[in-house]
Formats: sequence, structure tokens, C-alpha cells
Amino acid sequence: MGMLDGRVAIVTGAGRGIGREFALALAAAGAKVVVNDVGASLAGDGTGEDPGAETVAAIEAAGGHAVVNRDSVSDFDAAANIVQTAIDAFGRIDIVVNNAGIVRDKTLLKMDESDFDAVIAVHLKGTFNVTRHAAEHFRSQEYGRIVNITSSAGLRGNFGQTNYGAAKAGIMGMTFIWSMELGKYGITCNAVAPAGATRMTAALYERSGKPVPPEENPALNAPLVVFLASEAAAHVNGQILGRTEFSYSIFQHPKQVAWMWRDGGWTAEQLAAEFDKNLGQHLQPVGMVMPKSMAK
Repeated sequence: MGMLDGRVAIVTGAGRGIGREFALALAAAGAKVVVNDVGASLAGDGTGEDPGAETVAAIEAAGGHAVVNRDSVSDFDAAANIVQTAIDAFGRIDIVVNNAGIVRDKTLLKMDESDFDAVIAVHLKGTFNVTRHAAEHFRSQEYGRIVNITSSAGLRGNFGQTNYGAAKAGIMGMTFIWSMELGKYGITCNAVAPAGATRMTAALYERSGKPVPPEENPALNAPLVVFLASEAAAHVNGQILGRTEFSYSIFQHPKQVAWMWRDGGWTAEQLAAEFDKNLGQHLQPVGMVMPKSMAK
């Protein structure tokens, strides 16, 4: 018996990389899987490739059940068809893994509007689109599992990723809100910040000249997603989890860590005089922490 026997999952962006590993692992755990992928380049341009079909073939070769869907998550009506594909093929939908993404990395002064809009449309709006349609089914059956894929680029910041970081931070916010709104229906919503050597990170290893180490295998993320998608994780809701090398972690939610109070409020001059000894000592660094394998 698998942890997900009888369940039906959608994984967006499941043709390659981390998303493919999610789909393979969910299927291995017993779920029937809708493999969604438009076959785009990293920047979101069409390639004519069909990686989703390749993932489906791999699942079926291992004895699992899967169908491909090639609709874009960035379009609200197309996202409805992704969910309908699960209903038509397997009769229900229980799990959504919002993984689809593109990157158009540029610094702020070089990024144009189309770079920003395209990345936001796939990551942030795409996560909303698919979940909005799936949530109707989750509510009616009083069961559902939503796993959103976020990133340390949004949780901590990363140079040259205004669009990507903004989308991933927004996904964190939606995760908190959906966990509150949907929990009463037996639906959980969590987010995972994965790690691994994929098309998105290949350039990092190329620049460093180092081989990809085993701890950067993207398949290492999949067990966490399978767990969150299962009944065993019914008590886990509204959490941000992650992976670094061979460890899983949980992120602290943003919260106040210090405060300064003055009866009647502050003037700017008073604040300037008191800030450093009250709040300034708690200033925090920003930026992603690179794995040891990337250290120079």
C-alpha cells in the first residue's frame, strides 16, 4: 500500500527537473498524476518539445497511471482545463503541486516590464489560477492538499531576481491565507522551498567549474512533497518548509523581533536618536545561503 493510494494529483511544470521528480514520486506512492507542462524554455518561450509526455511515459513504465496536460497555468481558463483533465481522466482531484515556473533574471535597472509580467504570470498568478479551480472540488469533498513551491529567493532575497523573488514571496503570503481560509474544509496548504541542480541552476555550476554533487539531486525534494500530500500530514498547515543538501527544514514565519514604544508616538528626530539601541541591533542580513557544494 502506498501513502497516496486512491488519490489524484496535479503537478504543474512536471516535464523536467524538480517537478518531474515530484510527479514520479507521487505516482510511486500510489497517486494517479496529471503531468502539466507547456514545454517552454526557461524564459517561457515555446520550444516544440513535449517533456510532459516523457514524464508520463516514465510513470507508466514503472507501473503507475498518468496523463499529460499542456495548458498554461498563466491563463485562468486554461488552468480550469488542467483541473478538468484530472476529473475527466481519474474522476477526482485531491492534490495540487504548484511547481510551474520560468526565470528571466536581470537586475532592476535592466529588467523591463515584460520580464516582470511574464514571471509573475507563471509563478504567482499560475499558482492562484490552478488552486482557485481545484479548491472548489476540495471543498465539496472536504479534503485536499495544496503544496506551493516557493524559493529562498523570495523568502530571503537573491540578486538579479526582482520578478522571481516577488512571485515566490507572494506565494508564501497566499500559502498563509489559504491555510486559514480552507483549513475548515479539511484542506491543507503548505509551501516548499526546494533545492537541486536543474536547468534553473545549471549556470551556477558551470561558472564554478565544479561537478554537481549528490546532495543537489533534485529527487531529494520529492519525499517532503509526498508527505505533505498525504493524510499523514493532516496536522501540517500554513507552513514553509525547505531542503538544504540532505536535510529538511522549517522556516520561521515573518514576525516582529523587537519594538520600541513611546507614549504619544515618535518624532523623526527622536526616532533617529533611539533607533540604533532599540531596533538597530536587530538588523538582519538578506540574501540566499548557498549550499556548501557551491562554496568557493
